[in-house]
Amino acid sequence: MKSTITFEDFSKIDLRVGTIVEVNDFPEARKPAYQLTIDFGELGLKKSSAQITSLYKKEDLLNKQIIANINFPKKQIANFMSECLVMGAVNGKDVILLNPETKVKNGSVVS
Repeated sequence: MKSTITFEDFSKIDLRVGTIVEVNDFPEARKPAYQLTIDFGELGLKKSSAQITSLYKKEDLLNKQIIANINFPKKQIANFMSECLVMGAVNGKDVILLNPETKVKNGSVVS
């Protein structure tokens, strides 16, 4: 377990629901990954790199809702600028995407 944080620490994290609208291969990444474009509604489109190729096919990801942290600073990954961090549960070497049980409005706050 990691160290304890305060509620104020947690409240700084901006977790939102978005829908994946584009998925591309990312051969330049060190570990197998996809380049995702995610629609966060009024917050716009954001891009992310996700190491989820072992469990997910590109066509299965299109129009899938996910949860992402959208207030990290941008991060350069090879020749790609990641603008958010897609959330997932780590199961061995696999990452299982976190997603709402039912469809919700893009940009909805996760609390």
